[in-house]
Amino acid sequence: MTPHPVSPNTVLANALHHSEDVLTPRILATPPERIVLTVGTQINGAPHIGTSLVQSLAFAMAARLRDRFGIPTEVLFNALDNAPYELTTDPVSGHRYQRAYAQALGDQALTDLVTALYHPLFTALSRRLGIPHRVETYSQQQAGEHFRHTWLRLLPRLDAARWWLAPSTGTPHLRIPCPHPGCGWAEKHSERTRVHLTDPETAQVAAVCLHHGPYQATITPTAGAYLDLATLYRNAVKELSLSNPHGTLHVMVKGGDWVFGSHLVDEALQAVGLTRAQLPARLFCPQVVTDTGAKLSKSLIREGHAPLPKGADDWMLDTRRWPGTVAEYTEQLLAMTDTLLSDPRHFFRSYSAAEIGRLMTAPATRSVPTP
Repeated sequence: MTPHPVSPNTVLANALHHSEDVLTPRILATPPERIVLTVGTQINGAPHIGTSLVQSLAFAMAARLRDRFGIPTEVLFNALDNAPYELTTDPVSGHRYQRAYAQALGDQALTDLVTALYHPLFTALSRRLGIPHRVETYSQQQAGEHFRHTWLRLLPRLDAARWWLAPSTGTPHLRIPCPHPGCGWAEKHSERTRVHLTDPETAQVAAVCLHHGPYQATITPTAGAYLDLATLYRNAVKELSLSNPHGTLHVMVKGGDWVFGSHLVDEALQAVGLTRAQLPARLFCPQVVTDTGAKLSKSLIREGHAPLPKGADDWMLDTRRWPGTVAEYTEQLLAMTDTLLSDPRHFFRSYSAAEIGRLMTAPATRSVPTP
């Protein structure tokens, strides 16, 4: 068996017998016909161990919920291809501009990237646990009629939520990439972006490109410009679109660093009229941290702003460098998730990179789930 960590008691852990009990109230309040666990990741390079941990826990939790409640479950992976690919500053206005992966790489290159980085692990987890999964890029999500219609429906009420979605400025960032062929740049903080409804099904957006000056764009439920929303804004629209579940319980699976941000999203959704019972359920997974307690950040380490933590290996920043096969990596992940899910004290906490490394390299003998 994987050596268990020594975990302190907490208020939440003390209230639970099993980690999945945190979702029991939502399941019993309105018994769903199915459960979808949604986990999203920015497509901005190779995944690190924190990404793999949250993804494997989404599959493992789906299996536990299925076995315990007898409800079909699946995992939905949101590949966030609107992550910044390039950043620059306009020398005239001083405003920051970005070009996202979706605009820089194009559809086929993005498909190839997602397939290369995530398909092997997801396929292995899905087959190993018998949990079906789907992959959806943000480009696909924002183009969907239901997502766009939800955004258009939110616009007249956005004033009630804007300070929750952007507490420092009151301006939730809306980015419409410049439509000029080969461009795709958008003002990162939306200083000169203006949007208004021309009718309930149509929005007009005015923005200023770094290279091509002012431009206009139209957005309807079924057509129009690429709709790039900043993180909190995007999550609010996505979760608002899930507020009428029609027999499906949506569980947002996130890393522990999302605990603070989700409070703002919840307040924004309630400000526009949702009740607590209409909000999606959330599951916050253990966070991988450095010796200082900060989240393990591959970008800070790569840019030289932080050292590789003591006890961490290079494969933890780029899981493709794991010294073994995908099947072996999957087994080690599942053995570790068994350990983390074996006691709420182990699940609702953070782990140093060194401790995750110890758990991941221990002999992979999976336990039998408790009935």
